[in-house]
Amino acid sequence: MYFNGSVFSLELTLHSLDLPETSIYPAFIFGTTTYLAVLVCNLTIIITIFLNRNLHKPMYILLLNMPVNDIMGASMLFPQLLYSIWTHDRSISYPVCILQGFCVHMYGSTSYSTLTAMAFDRYTAICWPLRYHAIMTNDNLVMIITGMWLFNIIIMFVIFALLMPYKICQTQMTDLICYNPPLMKIVCENTQVNNIYGLFTMVLYHFISLSVVTFTYIHILITCVTKKQSDAKNKALQTCGTHLVVFLFLEFNTFFALIAHRSENVPAYLRRVFSISVLIFAPIVNPLIYGLKTKEIRQKIITCFKRKISSV
Repeated sequence: MYFNGSVFSLELTLHSLDLPETSIYPAFIFGTTTYLAVLVCNLTIIITIFLNRNLHKPMYILLLNMPVNDIMGASMLFPQLLYSIWTHDRSISYPVCILQGFCVHMYGSTSYSTLTAMAFDRYTAICWPLRYHAIMTNDNLVMIITGMWLFNIIIMFVIFALLMPYKICQTQMTDLICYNPPLMKIVCENTQVNNIYGLFTMVLYHFISLSVVTFTYIHILITCVTKKQSDAKNKALQTCGTHLVVFLFLEFNTFFALIAHRSENVPAYLRRVFSISVLIFAPIVNPLIYGLKTKEIRQKIITCFKRKISSV
């Protein structure tokens, strides 16, 4: 099959969910509940940080990018997936597929960038406490956040701009969602340039993030352990532990999903599971780890709820 017409009028078909008839309603209810939980948890963190001036600090301003990014990532999966479950319709227009793929890749790249920026912030606060406020000024913070988002937008825009000139050979997608690797499998022409650029960006993000996180957290651990305070080791674990768990989960998940498309030995179902798992688990777990388990944010949320209850 070879499509000479405009790709903007093309309808693609995502991989079937293969749900039995008896599982449709439970799956729809579970998916809707999960999506609402993602929205509530992440919006709670956003509103709490936004309304409390005591939280307008570099650490929390950087953290604010995470729930915003998680909402974007989850919103690229759940609405379309829930619609497919309810209607049994797995079709998606090519422009919407490109938009979904762009936002999915933006979600992954921004997750890396945010975690990297947060690692640098914690490194500065713990290893250089006297210089922290001179380094993490408002101007520098704006530059970090703006540069982070602009860099990701430009990198991801190029990835999908490279796809646009190609003719489409088939409309059957191999995955449950749209993103770059399965999109490249439906084009007719040689995609060597896309493969080289894709591998370059993957190596770039992994190298920068791993280098920064490894460097900063080794120094954080050394600084905390060598301090004379009795709680130094606990502080090191509290500072590094959850951040590293989230980072390593993201690292493994995204790396496996992308590599799986370049290997015939990986089962297709595993590739599909990993391609959407980061859009499901991370938006739920992140607000719990970085929001509700952060003492200052947790106290503000509890105080707000107590005021609402007492006013009723």
